[in-house]
Parts: sequence; structure tokens; C-alpha cells
Amino acid sequence: MSSLTDKARVFRSLHVPGDPLLLPNAWDVASALLTEAAGAKAVATTSAGVAWSLGVPDGDHLGRDRAAEAVRRVTEVVGVPVTADIEGGFGDTPDEVAVTVTRILEAGAVGVNIEDGPRSLADQSARLAAARRSADDFGVPLYINARIDTYLRGGDDLADVLRRASAFLEAGATGIFVPGIHDPALAAQLVKELDAPVNMLLGPGAPPVRAFADAGVARISLGSSVASAAYAVAQAATRELLGEGTYTSIAEGLPYGELNNLLQKG
Repeated sequence: MSSLTDKARVFRSLHVPGDPLLLPNAWDVASALLTEAAGAKAVATTSAGVAWSLGVPDGDHLGRDRAAEAVRRVTEVVGVPVTADIEGGFGDTPDEVAVTVTRILEAGAVGVNIEDGPRSLADQSARLAAARRSADDFGVPLYINARIDTYLRGGDDLADVLRRASAFLEAGATGIFVPGIHDPALAAQLVKELDAPVNMLLGPGAPPVRAFADAGVARISLGSSVASAAYAVAQAATRELLGEGTYTSIAEGLPYGELNNLLQKG
């Protein structure tokens, strides 16, 4: 791909209702390279995984500079499009969100996730509009995935989700991401009501991908769960070593040569 614009167009084309883009979410160069080598059509970063790997908690603690640098390290080694989770946009104002988006584009990503959290509809719409203006000024058709946290925060107000989604799309979002929904029938309602690609966050306990593909979902991601599973292995291996004095927790680790060679190619 010859340019960011080319990658952005390819990335947008991968969002097909019924044949969803599958994103396991990476947090560093090695996980990104493994994702690409396994056949993923794009690489998505997880803000939580990136933050944890750099020693800070998730939730807008990472900061714009470190987030952009983490994205740059990934885009420099993979050939597929990269989309970055930028939490709430790493800024208190719409103008600061615009600066973040420019930095992320400069780092080589062609998509972003921007979450609403507790923000009002008007505030978040202004932030998304600023993100779109920044991308337009940069000259790249950035894929803006607007995350709506209604269900993730324990609510179940579908009308609120649809109201927010409509406003966010009008403000310049490309797709809608509603984590916290694991019911394919509810996902199908969203798809029916929204004239935009719908993204689900799935994991253990949720129905398989096919059920959400049949519902018309265009994108499925795993979020921070892959990173947390990797850290669970580290925890289990340490507890086993210090307790039983055995090593079974790391029996399924990647061969040293496989990972090392992958990084040399990257």
C-alpha cells in the first residue's frame, strides 16, 4: 500500500455486515506481528494492554505522546492497516482531541476508537466532530469508531444508544462500537437501526462469531482480553514456580525461535 489514504480505504472496505472484520487486539510490536502473521487483515491496539505494558492503568493515564509512540512502533513493522484505541482522545477539550488525532495519523494509523464514557451527548459529539475535522485537514479518510459505553457501564437503554449513535454519526463517526452487548438479537436490532458498521466486543461466554455475523455485525474485537490472558500466564507461572516448584503453566509457550525470527523480520 502506497499511502495512508490507500490503507484507510482498504481498512474501511473490510467492514462488511455479515462478514465481520476480526480484530484480536495487540499491545506491542510482538503481539502486532503475531496478529499479522496469523492472517489478520488489520491490527487494532488495545488501550488497556498498551497502558499496562508501559506501567500505567487504563483510563486516560497513558497520555497522548506515549500512546502515539506505541502506535508508531506497530505501524512501522506491520504491513496491514492499523487502528488505534485512543480512549477518550487524551484531551479535555475537542481541540485537544483534534491534536491527538493528528498525532495518531502521523504515527501511521488509519483508524481510531474514541469512547464516550460519562460525557454528555453534546460534549462527545463536539469531540468527534473535532476528530473528523482533524482527519480531513490531514487529508486521510480516518475510520472513527465511536464507542458508546451505555451497556458497558451497566445500563440497558437501547434508545439512549441509538440517540447517541445518531448524533455521533452526524458529528463524523464512521462506525459504532457498543461494548457490553453479548446478545446477537440485540446486535441485530442495532444493525437494523443504524446506517453504519456496527462493532461488538466479544470474549469467553459470548456466542461465537457466526451468530454475530448472521446478525449483520461488521466488526468484532477482543479488546484487552488477549493482553490480560497473557498476563494471566505470567501470574500462573510465577505462582506455580514459587508454590509447587513446577512449570506446567508455560508448557504451551511459543518456541523461542519462532518469536525471535518474527521480530527479526519485523
